[in-house]
Amino acid sequence: MRQKVVFFDLLRCMAAIAVVVIHVLGPYREQLGVISDSAWLTATSFNSFSRWAVPVFIMITGALMLTDNRDFDLNYYVRRRLGKVLVPFLVWSVFYAVLSGLTASGFNSTTVLETLVALPEHETYYHLGFFYYFIPLYFVVPFLRYYVQHTDRTGAIALTIAWLVLTTMFLFRIDGLWSHKLILYSGYLLLGYCLFQYRWPALKWLVVLGGAGLLLTDYMVVSNSFSAGEYTVGRWMSYKTVNTALIAAMIFALCQQYSGRLSQIWLVRIAFMSRYSLGIYLLHPIFLWPVREYDLYFAHPLIMIPFWTLICTGLALTASWLLAKGTKTAWLVP
Repeated sequence: MRQKVVFFDLLRCMAAIAVVVIHVLGPYREQLGVISDSAWLTATSFNSFSRWAVPVFIMITGALMLTDNRDFDLNYYVRRRLGKVLVPFLVWSVFYAVLSGLTASGFNSTTVLETLVALPEHETYYHLGFFYYFIPLYFVVPFLRYYVQHTDRTGAIALTIAWLVLTTMFLFRIDGLWSHKLILYSGYLLLGYCLFQYRWPALKWLVVLGGAGLLLTDYMVVSNSFSAGEYTVGRWMSYKTVNTALIAAMIFALCQQYSGRLSQIWLVRIAFMSRYSLGIYLLHPIFLWPVREYDLYFAHPLIMIPFWTLICTGLALTASWLLAKGTKTAWLVP
């Protein structure tokens, strides 16, 4: 049994909350010129400052799996690692395909059927797109694991730097074979490994670069959107660009550095929420559905985004806990 790493719990909790924030604010993004500039700027800034969440989940996976020195067992890996995520994903995809047909005006079975038919290539609900690039990473992990086990610190960092160069090229639309999403997402596995194993890049540099990335991302999205007269992000909010990678690395390193200062009571609470972080990710759109469908945004985004994030996260956490308690339903929230 591997020793529990406390700061991973903190990262999972923060990332889960940030994902809910992104989805809560979703309807605001396209309302430039419809709502007040203050409201739109607030929602957009929440969005800009939350894009690190998905990469952090991948980085945790890389940190854990690439540092695992146990003998590689293909049967165990497919059954316990890949299967543990793949099967619930498929079941929830069907569930959300049905939910996609439900609207405030009624139920559309045609939408459900079309959504199910497109399942092999497209997510059935907005939050499930994560699994279309996360699950393929399980086929990359064994190769990266072999690489880091047969190289040294320099070799691991060099490959990570090469990946950061590719994310920079992608940001500025220098595209090629290196722009494939599997390559650009795989690098987060290495970045998580290097931060966990070698504490590279150093925190002092990440605070500068990651902080600058946060501000630059928000500025570029806001300025480009106002110039175009509509919401436009270019690639600044992509998960595959260097600004997002540096922001995610900063969050990872800060939690790594300072999680030890948390009191025992907070560690217990965080551990509990971390246990159900994937459940929160999977379930929160159920509770967010009426909010978005009936437009229950009755105040300024500065109030509404934290309010509905708290409500939806709390309900998803409770539902995940209840499902996990049942012997026949626990596998739905791995």
